[in-house]
Amino acid sequence: MEGAHYTVELKGNNIDLTEDGVTYAEMILGTNDLWDENDPWARFVTNALKAKEFYRRDVQYIVRNGKALIINELTGRVEPKRRWSDGIHQAVEAKEGLKIQADSVIVAQITYQSLFKLYPKLSGMTGTAKTEEKEFLKMFKMPVIEVPTNLPNIRVDLPIQAFATLRGKWQYVREEVESMFQLGRPVLVGTTSVESSEYLSDLLKSRNIPHNVLNARPKYAAREAEIIAQAGRKHAITISTNMAGRGTDIILGGNPKMLAKEIVEDNVLPFLSHDTPDVETEGESTSHKGLSKIKLGPSSLALLAKAAIMAKYVHKSESNEWSFQKAKSTIMESIEMSNTIGLEKLQECVAEVTEMYPLCDAIALAYATVLKDCEIHCFDEGAEVKTLGGLHVIGTSLHESRRIDNQLRGRAGRQGDPGSTRFMVSLQDEMFRKFNLDTEWAVRLISRITNGEDIAIESNAVVKQLLGLQINAEKYYFGIRKNLVEFDEVLEVQRKHIYSLRQVILSGDSESCSEQIFQYMQAVVDEIILGNVDPQKPPKTWDLAKLLDEFASLGGNLLTETFKETQEEDLQSSLEQILRYGSVEVDNFVLPNMPVPPNSFRGIRKKTSSAMRWFAMCVDDTTKKGRYTNIINLLRKYFGDFLIATYLEVLQESRYHDAYIRGIEREALLKTLDMLWKDHLVNMNKLSSAVNVRSFGHRNPLEEYKIDGCRFFISMLSATRRLTVEALLSYWSSPMESEEIFNTADQ
Repeated sequence: MEGAHYTVELKGNNIDLTEDGVTYAEMILGTNDLWDENDPWARFVTNALKAKEFYRRDVQYIVRNGKALIINELTGRVEPKRRWSDGIHQAVEAKEGLKIQADSVIVAQITYQSLFKLYPKLSGMTGTAKTEEKEFLKMFKMPVIEVPTNLPNIRVDLPIQAFATLRGKWQYVREEVESMFQLGRPVLVGTTSVESSEYLSDLLKSRNIPHNVLNARPKYAAREAEIIAQAGRKHAITISTNMAGRGTDIILGGNPKMLAKEIVEDNVLPFLSHDTPDVETEGESTSHKGLSKIKLGPSSLALLAKAAIMAKYVHKSESNEWSFQKAKSTIMESIEMSNTIGLEKLQECVAEVTEMYPLCDAIALAYATVLKDCEIHCFDEGAEVKTLGGLHVIGTSLHESRRIDNQLRGRAGRQGDPGSTRFMVSLQDEMFRKFNLDTEWAVRLISRITNGEDIAIESNAVVKQLLGLQINAEKYYFGIRKNLVEFDEVLEVQRKHIYSLRQVILSGDSESCSEQIFQYMQAVVDEIILGNVDPQKPPKTWDLAKLLDEFASLGGNLLTETFKETQEEDLQSSLEQILRYGSVEVDNFVLPNMPVPPNSFRGIRKKTSSAMRWFAMCVDDTTKKGRYTNIINLLRKYFGDFLIATYLEVLQESRYHDAYIRGIEREALLKTLDMLWKDHLVNMNKLSSAVNVRSFGHRNPLEEYKIDGCRFFISMLSATRRLTVEALLSYWSSPMESEEIFNTADQ
């Protein structure tokens, strides 16, 4: 229960369990410690509460075909391929009683800001960037230049009306829609969710006001273009979720091409196919109630009748029943052909055909003729709508960004047309509750001014505070985006390193791939040696037994047999001899009393590779320096050359073709790198959430993220090298038995 067991922070979408809530959860789940690191119950509990409080059906998601589908809050469209991460989507599915699907796996991630910065040149055009001018300048160092409109903007933006309650706001929205409908003006109502759009639709139905709804539900979304095309007609009422990115202009009087297409489909489709259209894919038919009927001329009616007769003939002559989709695609192809060729050329083509011309030609000719009549009708109706005042836009709440509100406003007053906008807000709207508006003060003020909570006011004091709150919301979300970019800059360095490494593996030749393997082997040996020795202390203090065990276990059977007789004392004796004699021969270097490496460094390339590795050790500034640094470098060379020589010997004995060997090496490099990179991304996401808690200890979360992120990355690269080396050595020691290494990585 909220309050008793947990508290809700709307602004940050956070849930905090109270002491009673923790005790109750532990009792229900049968666990002694809800916050045990090895027990995921705490996350499950908070995810379940978040799904209950923050993820509402028909607002953040809809349920379709047994799946919870996310609704994009900016466009109002369904995004079927998106899933919430960190177990949130599974919690929503559990809440709705749906089949719980596996969590999505992060393969790669990048912020939009980092993605855009990859381009050498950036530019863009939008009608609503002016309010985000500072962010563009700060994030991308791009100024925003305002281009004058083609024609003067004569749209009238009416003052915002504020209401104390949601009931009062929706009542006034209905009344304003009804008054505009009686005048004949087209109305577009912008809502923020499927839930609110359908609530308003029910209010209008109770008053018998014909209207169209456009939201994320498939029965509406499938006819998006047709609904928007009708929105500028006389008496047209359209209720839509966020209008961003709809991609279709609202033309006063209607869109003649869309209207002509509807007329042709209505007259021809029933004769081509008797299938019932699927509402999920085709949508519900657009409502034409209250709209004026389009008058078609005799030629249009005759050609439509002819096209219908031909459609009926084609349908009967073919043995197979036409599907609805096939019939509709045939009509669409005919319409596209008509738009490409034009009416005059179509008439010429048809005149040359003495026999009955094809169905597509008949439909195309009928469409072209009907289009002429629709253009005349839309022009006349558009002129009438302009005299009435043009399109009236109603916004039913303020968005958390002024840019989204301006997108809705911009639907009216297109290309110098008349129009008007009005925003109606309630103090019970989610944005005001989320950002802690002093609603009690505002309600008292409204009641004092209007003597009622359900009466609209346009008080400058109230409106100014509401707009100020919207600007504060913009600043808050800008801070989140800025923080996200700063965190992603840490990951960007790592991402560039990994992707450049992948590119080298993918596009490099066979020699570069082999050299990468040799570098991995030397690096793994270096980590084993440097982890067990100290250059500032004599060799007798080193953990040589552990060093030999780790090295022998690295290659499995390949090295275990060779080093099974070698003891710590043998290695200790070898190092003492080197210290006693002082100088050694680096070429073909072997430690005294130690196993002799296979003679695999034959050929100039392999000898050069060995020499280059030795040179890199001598000039290495990253390792700890001391009196015994040279001895450690000799250890690194001996064990590194031994491992590489053993690997080369096994390859020679396998008698596989070089191309096959290089293919296995490349596959091992890529699969190991990709597998550990995915795990690293998950760990970095968890880290970005965890470091925020450290701010309570007066530590900078970003600096903490940089430090721990660097440590995670170094650990990931080390694990990548070691797993790659172990996989290759295991594979070539018994190729037929080790196929499962790569098959498992594929799954």
